[in-house]
Amino acid sequence: MSANPSADRPDPDALLARLHEDDARARRGRLKIFFGAAPGVGKTYAMLEAARALKAAGTDVVIGYVEPHGRPETEALLDGLKVLPPQELEHRGIRLNEFDLDAALRRHPALLVVDELAHTNHPGARHPKRWMDVEELLADGIDVFTTVNVQHVESVNDVVAQITGVQVRETVPDKVFDSADEVELVDLPPDELLQRLREGKIYAEAKVGSALDSFFREGNLIALRQLALRATADRVDAAMRAYRERHAIRDVWAAAERVLVCVGPDPLSERVVRAARRLATALHSGWIAVYVETPALAAALDRGARDRVLATLKLAESLGAQTANLSGESVAAELLAFARARNVSKIIVGKPSRTRWHDRLKASLVDEIVRGSGAIDVYVITGEPEASAPVARRLPSRSSRPFAYVQSALVVAGVTLLCAALFGHIERANLVMIYLLGTVFVAARFGRGPSVMAAVLSVGLFDFLFVPPRYSFAVSDAQYLITFAVMLVTALLISQLTARDRRQASIARQRERRTGELFTLSRELMHSRDLAELGTILVRHVLAAIDGEAAVLLPDAEGHVLDPTHFCTRGAAPSHVMRYPVPGNDLGIAQWAQDHRESAGCGTHTLASAEAVYLPLNAPQRCIGVLGLRPRDPRQLEIPEQMHLLEALVSQAAIAMERVQLAQDARNADRQIEAERLRNLLLASISHDFRTPLAGIIGSASTLLDSAATALSEERRRSLLSALLAEAQRLHRLVGNLLDLTRLTSGPVRLKREWVALDELIGAVLGRLGDVMGQREVAVDLPPDLPLVRCDEVMIEQVIFNLVENAHKHTPPGTSIRIAVRAWPALVEVRVADAGSGLPAGEERRVFEAFHRARDESAQSGFGLGLAICKAVVDAHGGEIRVRNLPEGGAEFAFTLPRDPEPSASPP
Repeated sequence: MSANPSADRPDPDALLARLHEDDARARRGRLKIFFGAAPGVGKTYAMLEAARALKAAGTDVVIGYVEPHGRPETEALLDGLKVLPPQELEHRGIRLNEFDLDAALRRHPALLVVDELAHTNHPGARHPKRWMDVEELLADGIDVFTTVNVQHVESVNDVVAQITGVQVRETVPDKVFDSADEVELVDLPPDELLQRLREGKIYAEAKVGSALDSFFREGNLIALRQLALRATADRVDAAMRAYRERHAIRDVWAAAERVLVCVGPDPLSERVVRAARRLATALHSGWIAVYVETPALAAALDRGARDRVLATLKLAESLGAQTANLSGESVAAELLAFARARNVSKIIVGKPSRTRWHDRLKASLVDEIVRGSGAIDVYVITGEPEASAPVARRLPSRSSRPFAYVQSALVVAGVTLLCAALFGHIERANLVMIYLLGTVFVAARFGRGPSVMAAVLSVGLFDFLFVPPRYSFAVSDAQYLITFAVMLVTALLISQLTARDRRQASIARQRERRTGELFTLSRELMHSRDLAELGTILVRHVLAAIDGEAAVLLPDAEGHVLDPTHFCTRGAAPSHVMRYPVPGNDLGIAQWAQDHRESAGCGTHTLASAEAVYLPLNAPQRCIGVLGLRPRDPRQLEIPEQMHLLEALVSQAAIAMERVQLAQDARNADRQIEAERLRNLLLASISHDFRTPLAGIIGSASTLLDSAATALSEERRRSLLSALLAEAQRLHRLVGNLLDLTRLTSGPVRLKREWVALDELIGAVLGRLGDVMGQREVAVDLPPDLPLVRCDEVMIEQVIFNLVENAHKHTPPGTSIRIAVRAWPALVEVRVADAGSGLPAGEERRVFEAFHRARDESAQSGFGLGLAICKAVVDAHGGEIRVRNLPEGGAEFAFTLPRDPEPSASPP
């Protein structure tokens, strides 16, 4: 039977969370990873064999992407399986094949085979990484088979680089690997793998020699194999713990050894910790150092004893242990509950130093652990403490202030006066109840010590004042002795229970504060999209937990940590500089923490003499920066709960900062892709649209220069010269549009605002287009009270010119063009409508994009820049431009300009 009955009851919150998790998992596809230690062990082969077996069983299996690496035996396994055509992408003039995610989602098979989970997609794909493609497939309910090598797992990437000397750039986050429903290890001994390499079954013969001299050295393969086996064993262990938790199994399954050592304020704890380290090393197992603090122990420990506990926990961490700090009423019960939750197989405790008669009065911690251990082995370590080490001793409780005892006495005096007033009117048993009520009040208000004093005083005063003979401690009736005993025991018991509930409420408030701090931080981080703002949020929450000074230090492009007085986020203006001083004024320690991704400074094992501690902001894929913290009291960093809270805050902030950086990287990649697309469009447009006027110019000039040109009539010569001029003007307009768009989109546009009459601008535009438009009818609708508009006259004239010219180009000859102007209190609107065929559906937004042509291209000449220039000019004026298809046919372009108050006198 468990020492703590409540530990056998499942946690309702955990059950609810498990139900939500199971529901989400049921809607999600299953991921199976074929895991190997190195290339060539047979991951893809094993994956295709498993896929063929499922295909034979009737499962809808489709090959999304497989890289056979020229191995005939692997290519043979693809026969008979449906294979999706690859997506063709073009990058810098090179056509590349990539996994087609959209085709896979449309096909939606039961099982999709996608090789090389760590692969980096080429520019133009939806996601930068293939594991992101797989995540989208799983979210759509598609099961996925994939492969990955151990060197691609993010958490061991640096270890692999240290062993092999090869830095692998393509990695998979641990969360993706850990979330896999199944991991199948494909193992091959190093000798056989090297033989396959020499036979040319892994790389081409030209690469075999360099591979044998670098990555494929036998020692490297042995180390990689161990890493792969260990990662697989860790997954199996995690799966076992999850199964035991899901089925509420409390009994320990000794499938793998795990050691737990109990530490305390006794100097013997250091010896016990070292013994636990030796045992864990001999068993090749993990180990945990646990300190359990009860309310009685917390009240009895002086500062020196508490320092010894913190030092012992630090020693355990330095020796490779995980540490935990628990609190509860019973050390044994909390220790055993924790051990069963972590599937601990062995518990190590120190031998008690109490006397035999003390053990007979109350069982020792060792006895309680042994009785409740069940299948867990218990080791008792003996040894004499060092002579120089002080022995921990119990001290009187200091949890209650001296004034609380005075207040307790006053409460008992008040209760006594009340009982004296009621004496003779009620029974003595009711007086006992009133005294007990006073004791409960004291326990709830002032704590254990004052409540014990109140209980003793209550019994004494009740005996002295109300039990015959009165005003004497003598007792005439022996039955009152039983009353006194029951009253005293009841009062003491009630005071103990009330004080314990008070302490537990205090512990619960502390835990709630920490949980609330983490929840508030996560909520604020979720809504922030700025790196500097995220740093400010983190610093604020850190300083709310630990009093002192703090700053977030981020590296520059070369990885050098910057002083926040000179720091601004990448791409931000200097006005975003963080305003926190560098704690400890030591950027060297911060740089070390950044480079090694480990904590350094005060309270750590690296440069511990520093005034501040520097914590790396370690995200799954990178180290974002460093948090520097200089506490006013360095002892705050020695409290495990504080450090765990600090690490949790830093971890959440690092993930949020990485999210912002990844989003920025994605935006930069999108801008780069868009710039590449525009460049290609520009080159294509130039090659196409410059060719026509240049051909006309060359043809006319050649004819005029020909030796036979003297025989040309004057009319023919003038016709050729007119054509030459028209084509040159056309070429001039094309180049002008290019230069205008470049000027408008390269940075802030400087407008030369003047008071302009729109009717004069429209007249000037129609005059410029008179020869081009010929006899086409243009209807102009202007209100009689048209106000002046404050704008850049040249730019707005160009907008109207481009809109009218666009309507002329794209409508049949003989149809009319309508120009209308309307004035509103806050803006002025100009409309240009035509009677053509209108715009194709869905082109209303894209028509203003550079190089985009929405209508019949045969009627066009130009780059498709005119409307893009119109939008840029109108946006620079603070207006809006739009287009719509008219019900009667044709398209109407309209733009608005803000209307400023007119000057008192019209300009000359």
